[in-house]
Amino acid sequence: MESSRLLFVLVLSISLCFYEQPHFCVLGQIYIAPSPAPQGAMPDLNDNSSKSATIFNVLSFGAVGDGVTDDTQAVKMAWDAACQSELAILLVPKHFTFMIDGTLMPPDGPDSWPKSNSRRQWLVFYRVNGMSMQGAGLIDGRGEKWWKLPCKPQKGANGTTLPGPCDSPVAMRFFMSSNLTVKGLKVRNSPQFHFRFDNCRDVLIDSLFIKASSLSPNTDGIHIENSNNVKIYNSVVSNGDDCVSIGAGTFNVDIKNITCGPSHGISIGSLGIRNSRACVSNITVTNSVIKHSDNGVRIKTWQGGYGAVSRVTFNNIRMDTVRNPIMIDQYYCQTKGCINQTSAVLISDVLYANIKGTYDVRSPPMHLACSDTVPCTNLTLSGVELLPAQGYSISDPFCWNAYGDLKTLTIPPLFCLLEGIPPMHLPQDEVDQC
Repeated sequence: MESSRLLFVLVLSISLCFYEQPHFCVLGQIYIAPSPAPQGAMPDLNDNSSKSATIFNVLSFGAVGDGVTDDTQAVKMAWDAACQSELAILLVPKHFTFMIDGTLMPPDGPDSWPKSNSRRQWLVFYRVNGMSMQGAGLIDGRGEKWWKLPCKPQKGANGTTLPGPCDSPVAMRFFMSSNLTVKGLKVRNSPQFHFRFDNCRDVLIDSLFIKASSLSPNTDGIHIENSNNVKIYNSVVSNGDDCVSIGAGTFNVDIKNITCGPSHGISIGSLGIRNSRACVSNITVTNSVIKHSDNGVRIKTWQGGYGAVSRVTFNNIRMDTVRNPIMIDQYYCQTKGCINQTSAVLISDVLYANIKGTYDVRSPPMHLACSDTVPCTNLTLSGVELLPAQGYSISDPFCWNAYGDLKTLTIPPLFCLLEGIPPMHLPQDEVDQC
């Protein structure tokens, strides 16, 4: 056996229930919980120190893995056997595809969640190489009861802010994994993010259908962090937060043919929280539709961070009644208590091309709010045409400390964009450390 094979490492307190096949629900816990980031390492199957873990190979229970045979009963038997062991490894060997054709769901809400299991994750894949997850099935996160918890800062009495966030599980998480394909699945109502990829590379995400209430908090469709060479194609996302969110340490991401909304749009960030370093580069979003959303294409950073966002392209995107179609927000803050800080994540080399459609008149169609001390540079706009959705007079764009170039006239005119190269108020080594 190779350590790169697909592993589910399970401990005690695992709840598993099957209804009429192929409809089933499952709760698993990773051996060393990678939440919010992996700690330690997965046991090496060739290492004598990990022999205390009993290995349950699904093939030994009758699984065939040919993409045609129904292996539900074999996987159920292997899982049931693993649950009887104090420390168990459920093994799906290399070169086999993980198929989901039924309905997969967790326990119903926080009161039903086993007390000994982490509330931050549900389905976790850790150090997986060369896996394909496909199927026509449904992953139902049953998130409605979780959404009532304060997963974002909530407004309290007399203008106060109640604390957040809560611990709510991500539906599916991939950590430190490579050569992944996730294709064709339907996912709905995750308690928190629907998919999350941390420290992954060479990922293909294709033909997903993700849906949750527009009022569901923190239910990002696909979140990527510290990952590279990621492709997201041909998918539909409707949820209560970002359709796709791109976190720090991410580069080489290609997003194409996404239908997004209602949602919070496609976002890079938020970056630089608690004075942290954030580097993001080579991000491309093309041939997509964003509709009835709070934001369109957005870059958001906290004051006090450092690093850089560079080489970003938003091209051929249709906006339909979007409140902030084009947005850079370097003053991102979730409460009223954020203080002004001088350092900032540098934003440069961003292209907005062929972005057309309508905007919600409650906000300006273009909002480019850059840091007081670290201006945005080399912003390029071409073929941008945004009209009010309800026939009102055209709103003026907003700019602050934003430098760039207009290749064509924009609608509405972007007179506030500054030309040339800005003076840098901070030493370069304090601005761009990527």
